[in-house]
Amino acid sequence: MALLSRLILSNFRNFVELDLALPPGVVVLSGANAQGKTSLLEAVYLLAIARSFRAKYEREVVNFAAAREGLQALVGGHVERDDQRIQVYVGYSCSPPAPAADPAADRAGSARSDPSYSSSNYSVRNYSVRKEIRVNRIRRTAADLVGTVGAVLFTADDIQLVQGPPAGRRRCLDILISQGDPLYLKALQRYTQVVRQRNRLLRLVRGGRAGNYELEFWDDRLVREGAWLTWQRAQALNLLASLCAGHHRNLSNPGELLTLEPLPSVPVGADVEATADHFRKALAGQRTRELATGSTSVGPHRDDFQLLVDGMDMGTFASRGQARNLALTLRLAEASYLSQVRRDEPVVLLDDVLSEMDEDHRRRVLEKVAGYSQSFITTTDLDLVRPYFGGSASYLRVRAGAVTPVE
Repeated sequence: MALLSRLILSNFRNFVELDLALPPGVVVLSGANAQGKTSLLEAVYLLAIARSFRAKYEREVVNFAAAREGLQALVGGHVERDDQRIQVYVGYSCSPPAPAADPAADRAGSARSDPSYSSSNYSVRNYSVRKEIRVNRIRRTAADLVGTVGAVLFTADDIQLVQGPPAGRRRCLDILISQGDPLYLKALQRYTQVVRQRNRLLRLVRGGRAGNYELEFWDDRLVREGAWLTWQRAQALNLLASLCAGHHRNLSNPGELLTLEPLPSVPVGADVEATADHFRKALAGQRTRELATGSTSVGPHRDDFQLLVDGMDMGTFASRGQARNLALTLRLAEASYLSQVRRDEPVVLLDDVLSEMDEDHRRRVLEKVAGYSQSFITTTDLDLVRPYFGGSASYLRVRAGAVTPVE
């Protein structure tokens, strides 16, 4: 069992300085909107996957005033596991942009190149950030960090896992498998680099600046890395589908059957070698198209899966309420998956998921959350949570980047 016993923030979002002791069990974070509740969950999840789930660029997590002064930002945590303490720190070093020789001209040029430009966000868009990760004071890569802390996060945006584009579902699956198997993330990184290099070569061949024979090397690497990833995803989806079906019966209509249907771009064989054979055939069949488009047409980066209820595609037919419930079911299944694969319960993070639920559904969700060793729930209304937990939960109020116990 792993628990996050301490969270340390410095110049992270609206938290200038925070050193917060965290208890096991259910921790309820209450407060008005835009006070920092989601930022706390963001920090915890960042310690698990080495990236913010909200920010497109690393610099966005750094407090603006601190970044403008070139100050450092920090997200740190102490993880208690098997009578050992693991200290995890993710630091951000900020480098503000050099002043322009002609500020007026620079502002005008930025406004012309970016329609959304305004003087208030100019510095935010241009300063650079360098990230450094340390585990027990030893410098580590992001791939080394993932898996140190297991975490599952549900937000209101997760409705896109049901109704949104395939990229979100691929990312969901990749993060899940990577937390259970560090080798998967490293293979995914290698595969992504191969796709990038191969796409560049395809464009060179299309333009007559390289020969077709030069693709053989990258084809072999693509098949080798991609077949293993495809096989691992298939195994993970098989287990996840079983767990989803169970959670769906408990949370929704027990007479409905929820299934996850894989949609791989390469057929999955009986093993990795058979999958690699399918991959080579699919690649050969797409050569003309790939040369025309300058991009790799098959492989894990093109995969998807569907959520079906009684055979109906919920991406097409689910209402907003159904999609939200299915996304939550998927996240709870992820928590069960990590518990099985890692032999270690993850930290469960629920960001403002209770307000749109009816009372019965809310009760079922909170009962499941209470079963984990540590979970965090954000809410603007304590009355939605307190009747279920009473004194068994810890209640913290978040206001303007400060955290205090609720009386």
